[in-house]
Amino acid sequence: MKQKYAVVVFLMLIAASGLTSFSSYSATERLVEDDMNQALALALDEQQSDVISADTIRVFNSHLQLEQLRGHAMLAVDTRQKGFRCEAKCSMATIFAMSEQRPALALWMLAMLWAGFCFYHRRQVFPLLAEDRHQFGGLSYSETEARFFDVEGQHVKLTPMQQQLMEMFFRSPNHALSKTEICDALWPKKEDANETLYTLIRRLKPIIEQHSDLKIEADRGKAYELTIR
Repeated sequence: MKQKYAVVVFLMLIAASGLTSFSSYSATERLVEDDMNQALALALDEQQSDVISADTIRVFNSHLQLEQLRGHAMLAVDTRQKGFRCEAKCSMATIFAMSEQRPALALWMLAMLWAGFCFYHRRQVFPLLAEDRHQFGGLSYSETEARFFDVEGQHVKLTPMQQQLMEMFFRSPNHALSKTEICDALWPKKEDANETLYTLIRRLKPIIEQHSDLKIEADRGKAYELTIR
């Protein structure tokens, strides 16, 4: 699987976990508010007063239908408006603890397992510390496998001649080769291989550009260089 798709799946799982958690919290919050409001209304109706006392809190708690709220819900007086208004409040931590978070947790754990699998798979396919690998511009060459790989760890398919030329580019200290070097290595018995070399370079260019950030540039018609775009 390509890296971008693996990241999309991971982000989707994280988003699903967050949305599931938020949805459960919101539903629980509405349930808590309804229960506290009805308990407060009954408590004040019994007292026939807006004054909060120890009896108010006791009666309020006795009318709470959600057992988890008892001892955690609070009563407060709102003085921002004219007169006094009694309000029932509950902490976010209490609401979160009461909400059903197991589905969200399961999705989050699945996301972590997916991330771990992708990381392990990437290291298996494209080892980070492989000593036989030469990397340049998003392309990697394995000496032991004699293969080129893109940044996703996928094998880049080349013809034998294209493979040999790319190996020469990678083994060159500055990734540049003269036309003479290339022709002598690939067609030692051919007197004039310029046209053959031109065709080889023309067909190799799109493959390299498709699988990496590299391009092949001509240097005044005398040499070719592998450069980063």
